[in-house]
Amino acid sequence: MDFNTVQLKDRNLIMLDQRFLPNKVDYYTASTKEQVFYAIKEMVVRGAPLIGVVAAYGMYLSYLMGEDLEKTADYLNSSRPTAVNLSWAIKKMLKAHDEKRNLLLEAKAIHQEDIDTNRKIGEYLIDILGEKRNILTHCNAGALATTKYGTATAPFYLGREKGIHYKVYADETRPRLQGASLTAFELFHNSIDVTVITDNMAAHFMSKGKIEAVITGCDRVAANGDTANKIGTLNVSVIAKYYHIPMYIAAPTSTIDMSLSNGDLIPIEERDPIEVTSRFGINTVPIGVKVLNPAFDVTPHENITAIVTEKGIIYPPFKENLEKIFLL
Repeated sequence: MDFNTVQLKDRNLIMLDQRFLPNKVDYYTASTKEQVFYAIKEMVVRGAPLIGVVAAYGMYLSYLMGEDLEKTADYLNSSRPTAVNLSWAIKKMLKAHDEKRNLLLEAKAIHQEDIDTNRKIGEYLIDILGEKRNILTHCNAGALATTKYGTATAPFYLGREKGIHYKVYADETRPRLQGASLTAFELFHNSIDVTVITDNMAAHFMSKGKIEAVITGCDRVAANGDTANKIGTLNVSVIAKYYHIPMYIAAPTSTIDMSLSNGDLIPIEERDPIEVTSRFGINTVPIGVKVLNPAFDVTPHENITAIVTEKGIIYPPFKENLEKIFLL
């Protein structure tokens, strides 16, 4: 099953509405910047690379409406603060506009770059995994979070093409269950061996030797290698380090933010408490109880074995080696 997460038809941006997965395949159509903002903010689309592509097309739609692109940029940038791909894509569109270049071609180039980037990341991940076949992933950094292949899942799709078969353990990923509803959905429908476990089962399976490596995506990487990803990734990294299991971060260079010296400076999105207090319309927390709901946490660079980009595999010391990658 080839997931078409986003496509532009005339003046309409058609997106796979991921809020309804795995039970219903439906699409959301946007033709205004307000509708694009809604799609990003309300997680019709999610995943840092896909958000960037959608934002690029959103800038193009705003241009067609004759709107002020600087104001549109500020508006779309405010939809989700943690994923740096959002601002990266918007800046590229603003630069293209300033240089009088075709905005549709620029948006399409950003879209194609995502596909090419993910495939390269997958090739590098296959190399670094070697003979390891039992892999844990957290949240969804798959084809549904990008425009093809995914980042963390790219080796599974490319491996299938090469006759390499991985067994994937997908953390459920509370509170929105992206691992259970999205990662499991896409891998299962592409005939890739996937098993869902709840987040608090990871330590158990690591202790039993069932997991040989961890691969996650990321929403932003600071200059020292600290990495923001879906809440719970920090937990996984601590456990993996304890059991001497390698922790790999699949990171397009567009997610690397060299302007931030460390992960403490990465803004962490706080989402609506209802994501924690209610599931499927049923209260799971007593009414009136206080709830915190950060969408992301930061994994310190000390817990990361390598950061895998489309330009190559980056090992510690991350600060020096991240700087080098931008010289390639």
